[in-house]
Amino acid sequence: MIRAVIEGIGHSVPEKKLTNEDLERLVDTSDEWIVQRTGIKERRITSPGEAASTLGIVAAQEALEESGTKPEDIQLVICGTVTGDYQFPSTSCLIQEAIGAKKAGAFDVGAACAGFIYALDVAGSMVESGRYETVLVIGVDVLTKFVDWKDRATCVLFGDGAGAVVLKGQTGTDRGLVKSLLLSDGSGAKHIHCQMGGSMFPAGSKEAEGDARRVYMNGSEVYRFAVNAMGDACCKVLEAAGMEPGDVDLFVPHQANLRIIQSAQKRLGLDDERVFINVQHYGNTSGGSIPLGLYEAQKQGRLKKGDLVLTVGFGAGLVWGANLIRW
Repeated sequence: MIRAVIEGIGHSVPEKKLTNEDLERLVDTSDEWIVQRTGIKERRITSPGEAASTLGIVAAQEALEESGTKPEDIQLVICGTVTGDYQFPSTSCLIQEAIGAKKAGAFDVGAACAGFIYALDVAGSMVESGRYETVLVIGVDVLTKFVDWKDRATCVLFGDGAGAVVLKGQTGTDRGLVKSLLLSDGSGAKHIHCQMGGSMFPAGSKEAEGDARRVYMNGSEVYRFAVNAMGDACCKVLEAAGMEPGDVDLFVPHQANLRIIQSAQKRLGLDDERVFINVQHYGNTSGGSIPLGLYEAQKQGRLKKGDLVLTVGFGAGLVWGANLIRW
């Protein structure tokens, strides 16, 4: 049996920080209001000239270095993002060229904040099939370029960031991607979206004028959905793997909102030592959230080789899902 094993991980976040105190000068809000509702204290935001590809390239290069992988050995590049540099070409192609992965195919996966969950499962399936031996997976988003900085309900939530992993096919090991779960409910598409740029609201068209060009979110509906979806996906993926919450060494959820994370933690019955949280430093980095959490957890010594790690994410679509990984 071939297992899709994570052999290297990398990350990238912009240097520029935007604190809650900074936001107080931009919009009618306060540090107390933001922390109470989200747990966020600060976030990183891209500057002019920085984009999804620039963050993705740095994260990819670090993952390659840690795994001891040469760029020419990468056979496939998959990027989970909904804020790519362009409508086309795909951001994965820009990353593929920049890192010198000249023998690799490349494509993007659009699953919003669940982008890394989806991309990792696609990559893992391809490795497990034996068709590809070495695959690079990136999760990256730069949603701060699309928020309305006058809308305090959304602009306080998002930050920019990227993470990347190198997957390699191995036999004779219990490490690797154990089980994944991917789910969707398109009836909730109206609750969170960014419409401009697609064929319904083309950039520069009359139809794209106004709010269609910025992130819209019905906060109460998304919150209600997320609280149920996060815990439900975790329980289902564990059940499918024949495991229980007690088997999990570390829980690394999508970092969207502290209260949502704590709700999932309570449902799983996990103590604080087995839950990784960094939403206070980065906010919601969408597709970059989970790989960034995995990266920091490993660097802090909280995620070690052989540990069972559970990840879960949700986002616009509505989409959600979970990965169970033997690190």
